[in-house]
Order: sequence, then structure tokens, then C-alpha cells
Amino acid sequence: MVLTAVILSLVCAATAEFNVVRHVSKAPRSVEPAVVPAAHTPAAIEKGQSGIPAGTVSLNNTAILEGSDLDQEYLTNVTIGGQTFKAIIDTGSSDTWLIKKGFNCFNLTGAPESTETCGFGSDGFDTSASPTFKAFPNVSFNISYGDGEFLSGPVGFDTVSVGGLSVTQQEIGTPDLAAWEGDTVNSGLLGLAFSSLTSVFNTTDPTKASNENHIPYDPFFFTAVKQGVVTNPFFSLALNRGALTVNTTEDPNLGFLAFGGTPPVTLDTTAVTVPIHWGYSATTGDPSTKSNAVFLYYTVDVAGYTFPGSTSVTTKNNNTIVDSGTTLNYLPTKVAKAYNAQFVPKAKLDKDSGLYFVECNATVPAFSILEAGTDDDGNIVCISGTQDGGEDTPENVFILGDVFLHNVVSTFNIKTDELTITRRKKY
Repeated sequence: MVLTAVILSLVCAATAEFNVVRHVSKAPRSVEPAVVPAAHTPAAIEKGQSGIPAGTVSLNNTAILEGSDLDQEYLTNVTIGGQTFKAIIDTGSSDTWLIKKGFNCFNLTGAPESTETCGFGSDGFDTSASPTFKAFPNVSFNISYGDGEFLSGPVGFDTVSVGGLSVTQQEIGTPDLAAWEGDTVNSGLLGLAFSSLTSVFNTTDPTKASNENHIPYDPFFFTAVKQGVVTNPFFSLALNRGALTVNTTEDPNLGFLAFGGTPPVTLDTTAVTVPIHWGYSATTGDPSTKSNAVFLYYTVDVAGYTFPGSTSVTTKNNNTIVDSGTTLNYLPTKVAKAYNAQFVPKAKLDKDSGLYFVECNATVPAFSILEAGTDDDGNIVCISGTQDGGEDTPENVFILGDVFLHNVVSTFNIKTDELTITRRKKY
């Protein structure tokens, strides 16, 4: 089954402009580990039918989110071993990790830097101060992200609490080596995708991590379901648009992450429920239609896109990730081109950066926002919220990021392997 243009008709709520500085947002990593330095048709589109059990809106087990990095990242409080930190909420990766106290910092080329350069929001997680931490010997944590950041280090088990939901003996990464371009607020990440995407390996040398010695484990929410501490096997995400000034580092009350329910925001009656696409190779991470393929991301098939002023832009069945850890939408080339032509004046493609730039006072078509920031000379520049993700070919993976998620509540059901998207009322 494939997701047709109806999913994108859900995002015709208000558009907005807000400030950003960094235009390159995090993209999904390959399952291939980093080499670190040696030191479909909708299943339900009915009025009032969301695919979510009635009466599940609740503040119980609901985490309040805040924005950071000029609202390019969404954070919440995560308590591990009695220590509380800000962590990025990421549906595009699976590991829960906190930087370890005493870590070593590197830049993206692998050269050593001061710990301040990595921009974490704390000195790190002190495993020795946790009464419940237990080390996992003879293994290592090793992850890389699409923007070049990477981390590696020890692994352990501890009690993890988020939004009032607590699990025991949760496997976590405690990296002591990091190449990270942080926001000076977060100290880690809460990954919410599938176990096949986790990043623990049966080796103490992170440079020898490979698909052959990969050891999958249950991520935080999967553990919560298995331990029976959450009633329903789904979580829901509501990301609010921010309105930061360039000098602000934190933006409070920017949404909710609800475990086993839906967040306390006002919803429309329009919703769509579609299956999560299973087409990834367990060994390479590439899109696959073979029977042994596994879930990695929350991926759906998108058959076409429509927006005001255009005819429907059809696509081949493709893998499109719904990813809270990516700021922009990265869509097939012809979709991005057709959409960005709807700005008045039209967006212009910068060949050097590969990004569509627009006038900051341009008329914005539905299904996007403007993201404003500064160039190297300090001039205000704006880019489209929908960018070119590459040609519409089976090996490419596309992303519906925060620009899309601002206008909907997305509900991820790990038991039925379905994604429900419900339109939010204008806010």
C-alpha cells in the first residue's frame, strides 16, 4: 500500500517564518558504522477516524518538548540513573545515549578539540554516580549521522525515565569520544526507531564495528511496551513551530511526546493511517523488497504530491522517512522543483549548496515554512522548507522532517507497524 497525495493535503495549516543559522540538518545514518579516529493507499481517511483508540489524550506519560539550536532540534528531559539531561527527540534513529563525563571531543575531520567545542549542555553522564548503572563489557557503542557527526564508547544498562514513563535495565550508549556540533543545551539523544537501527557492536574497538558484529537491542519505547509500563503500544508526537530570535538558544513549550496516548493539542477530524514500509536489507541498510528485509525507520510509500497552484506530481513508490531529527523535507527532485516554483517570487536553486533559497518576504505556498538565517557575511537569508532529496530512484531515501510535522500529530504504532497522521487545527 502506498501513501497518496492526501497525506500532504494535511499540512495546509498556517505557514510561518522562523530563524535558523545552520541549514544542513541531521540526516539518517547508514547502518554501516562510522570509522572513528584511532586514538501506498491510505488505510483510513474518514471524518473522525484517526486510527487511535478513543480517550487516549492524556498528560500521563507525556513529555514536554523545547526547541534548541534556533528551533532546529526538539529536546526533552531524560533522567538516567537519577541524573537529568536534555536530549534530542529523534524518530530517525534508535539509540538512547548520553555523553559520558570525561569524554574526548573531536571535530568532524577527526582532529582533537577542546570539550567545549562539541557544545554539549553538561559535563556528561557520571556512570559511577548512578546507583543503578551496570556496564555491558566487551562491546562498544558506535554511531554516525548524516551530517558527519559521530560518537563511540562504552555501553551499559540503567533506569531511564522520560515524561513520567520509566523502564529498568534499558541498554544505553555512554560515548566517551564525540565529534558533535552541539547547541550547548543537549547532552544526548532519545532514539525512537526500530531495534535493527541500534548501534552496539560485539567488539571493544569501535574501528572494527561492522554489520557482522552488530548486536541489536530494544530501544526505550520498545522496552516500555515489553515491560508493560505503558498501556498502548504507540507514541505520538506534536511539534510546534518556533519563533526564535537569532540570539536565543532555548525555546520552551514547543510540543509534546506522548507515550501510549496522544498529546493535548487541538486536532482536526482528518486523519490517515498507513503501514510502515518494511523494505530495508538487514545487512546493508539499503531499500529492499526481499522477504528477509527488516524495519529500520518509520518509512512510508508516497505515490504523489499536490499543492495549490500545481497539478499532482506523481512519484514512483519510494521510501520516505518521517523523521523528527531532520529539520527540512527532502523530497524527489521533480517534487522539490515543482513545489519551489510556487513561491512568489520563485525560489532559486543555489548550485553550490544545492539548496533552494527564497526572498524572505516571498509569498509562501502551503506545505512549507520559510527558515531564515544569516550567510557568512551576516546577511539575512531564507531557504525553502522543502529541498531536493535526489532523483526518484529505488536506492534513494526521502524525508518528511519537522517542516511537515509542525502541522500534524504523528502516531507511531510499534505493534501494528502503522503510522497515523492527524491534521492539527491552525495554531
